[in-house]
Amino acid sequence: MTKTQRQHRIGELIERERISTAAQLVTRLQSEGISATQATVTRDLQELGTIKVRDENGVRRIVAATASTFTHAPLDHLRRMMGEWVVSVESSENLVVVRTPPGCAHVVASALDRSALDGVLGSVAGDDTVIVIADEKRGGMSLATEFRSLAGLDDSVMPKKTDK
Repeated sequence: MTKTQRQHRIGELIERERISTAAQLVTRLQSEGISATQATVTRDLQELGTIKVRDENGVRRIVAATASTFTHAPLDHLRRMMGEWVVSVESSENLVVVRTPPGCAHVVASALDRSALDGVLGSVAGDDTVIVIADEKRGGMSLATEFRSLAGLDDSVMPKKTDK
């Protein structure tokens, strides 16, 4: 594993779990088969620009200094963004295509990413289209149905596929 890959994984761990020491990180990384010393992890944390704070429950934890919040955006925020900007949602296998007016896809993608919905691996935004990748367990159809509901789109108004 490269330094960049290790640091990326450390960033994911401190974002999702309450980790308060480099020693805890070393143990957590080892549980995933990633070998790193405490000194290496401490240097990684410094390079990543992390700080120690008390979270909303008063527990000390390591966070990225650039993080604007320590919790995920509420589902209501995603509902507002999707209700305002999403014009259609379609799916294929584990992909969901979300259409917006021109120049608005990044707003929806950001809200999706910050919401940390279960089953979403990630999203890619263009000008008026967001591609959302669902995990295998969730699937694109299920995720698309949830997106339509969040956006206030009725399935009956979705474009019908016709055979040509």
